Amino acid sequence: MSTTDPSRITLAYEDASFIEGDDARPLRILAEYIAPMSAFQRARICDTIVFFGSARIRPDGPLGRYYDAARETARLVTAWSKGLPSHEHRYVVCTGGGPGLMEAANRGASDAGGITIGLNIGLPHEQRPNPYITRGLSFEFHYFFMRKLWFALLARALVVFPGGFGTLDEMFEVLTLMQTQKVDRRIPVVLFGSEYWKEIVNFEALARHGTIDREDLALFRFADDPASALAILQAAIQAESAARAPDIAHSRTRHGPPGPTGA
Repeated sequence: MSTTDPSRITLAYEDASFIEGDDARPLRILAEYIAPMSAFQRARICDTIVFFGSARIRPDGPLGRYYDAARETARLVTAWSKGLPSHEHRYVVCTGGGPGLMEAANRGASDAGGITIGLNIGLPHEQRPNPYITRGLSFEFHYFFMRKLWFALLARALVVFPGGFGTLDEMFEVLTLMQTQKVDRRIPVVLFGSEYWKEIVNFEALARHGTIDREDLALFRFADDPASALAILQAAIQAESAARAPDIAHSRTRHGPPGPTGA
């Protein structure tokens, strides 16, 4: 009678074929929620200011002025946040972690001696994390929706520089969350580069045609220089009661407000 050698039995969480298979997808999704949360708690990160923008804009390219502006805006934000009285890290610059304008913002935060976050994503054309992200705060996501959750979850404000499909997708995600009141706080949105944004998106036409309310145009502001962007962020954040701990929207039922623990 043969017996099975226990040393040959693979634990489920050490079984790569299981962990990487379809049945374990919920575990992988959960891991992309828990791992960043654990890292942010260890680093005492309370909230973030998220910078979006194109990975294709280089400092020596035709739109290089936006690289310089993103770097300087992030530097100003970080210098301001470091001067606030707090035992936690407040208003930490957070980007998508890649090159271009994401690199510029992480670089600006690093210039000011602050910590800075990169939420990268695995893509068919490999996107390497830029070298200015603080060690231990660079994350690689497989699921776009989990990456978007972490952009929104701690965000106290959003600065959107010129970008393409990805930037537009991320920007409208946050605007939609606020328009539909799926976040129970206001996230100030600054669109940097009014000439670019007014050409790319005709927001006024959306209101004129009735596909958004005219009041929705107040969900964002334009800025054309780093000092103006910082002033808008500071005023909006202060108006939103910065002492309140950040949280994402609670689920609401048809019949009333959420329960005591939310969902």
